[in-house]
Amino acid sequence: MKLYTTAVAPNPRRVSIFLAEKGIDIPVEEVDIGNSNHLEPDFVAKNPMARVPVLEMDDGSYLSESLAICRYFEEIQPDPPLFGVDARDKAEVEMWNRRMEFEVLGMISQCFRNTHPYWEGRIPQVPEHGELCRATIMKRMEWLDSELADREFIGGDRFTVADITAHTGFALGRIPKIRIGEDQKNLQRWYDAVAARPSVSG
Repeated sequence: MKLYTTAVAPNPRRVSIFLAEKGIDIPVEEVDIGNSNHLEPDFVAKNPMARVPVLEMDDGSYLSESLAICRYFEEIQPDPPLFGVDARDKAEVEMWNRRMEFEVLGMISQCFRNTHPYWEGRIPQVPEHGELCRATIMKRMEWLDSELADREFIGGDRFTVADITAHTGFALGRIPKIRIGEDQKNLQRWYDAVAARPSVSG
């Protein structure tokens, strides 16, 4: 197997953290999206969506989408469980991961893409939409701070894929200047704890 990735992008970063938590080491090939290497015909043949990450399987087929890749590795190496351990737990991890994907990572990504100069001329930008997403994520941070008042991680007392999704979102938020508030002690405590994990800091 081989993973085509980009170290600086949030979705590839999710897979990298997931694999590190699992202790899985596979060959990696960096795709320079800054130079549009993901738009080259050879890469588009691997993923018609022209996005990273992409996992090249041993049989020569390809798997894309970060969560699909993570779920594949969860199935072939269940420990440590990052998608839950039983029916109820798996459902709750799914619930929290979807919340983090849509309400945190998604909002921050849209703010970044629609307001930051990096994207000028690369994509059509709608600054008003970006600022609406900024306002929304600020409210979501207040909500998440209250949720973390009585538990260690996003979905409960164990680190899961939901924590990976949320952390990559907040890490991206530093670029469009979305910061955890000084009064959001629970959220900051969680962020610092995840940032200190070897899978994230290494």
